[in-house]
Amino acid sequence: MREQRVMLKTPRLSFVMWDEGDAALVQQLHSTMATTRYLSGNTPWSLEKAEERLRGWFEEQARDGTTKYKLLAEDGRFVGRAGISKFRKEQFELGYSLREEAWAKGLATEAASAIADWFFERKFASGFIAFTHRDNIASQRVLRKIGMRERAPILIDGVLDTAFELTADKRPVKP
Repeated sequence: MREQRVMLKTPRLSFVMWDEGDAALVQQLHSTMATTRYLSGNTPWSLEKAEERLRGWFEEQARDGTTKYKLLAEDGRFVGRAGISKFRKEQFELGYSLREEAWAKGLATEAASAIADWFFERKFASGFIAFTHRDNIASQRVLRKIGMRERAPILIDGVLDTAFELTADKRPVKP
């Protein structure tokens, strides 16, 4: 087995760069209506779509130094993806998606908070955005917990999403 390239670690999660053969994991993550209902397209991903996204994440990492990373639990299990990548080539955007069995355990908040800290420590930019489907209350709660503030809605693929923003100067002070 190839050594994992760990980008970031939290008490319960490791953010690692993907491997070329990880498309099946990406498809598995987005294989149900529950895990895709709030994503563009609103339908489970094909293996081809997963391969396309994986190629995109490799390109983003090479070009921008950041992307959506593979999330592994403490025991090495694949639990999802999280990270920051460029959105419409002009802004950085936080995104995450967890497997259903990882929901409601605080992992999304842990991942989003760690990514925000990592992003600002490395000074990629002075801020980033995130957006959620207007019905995705759980994700909106995560974004608010890490200090993001709601801003004007954003139209993505014909759907008006709730948009958030976090800037370095508006970050909550950590104890």
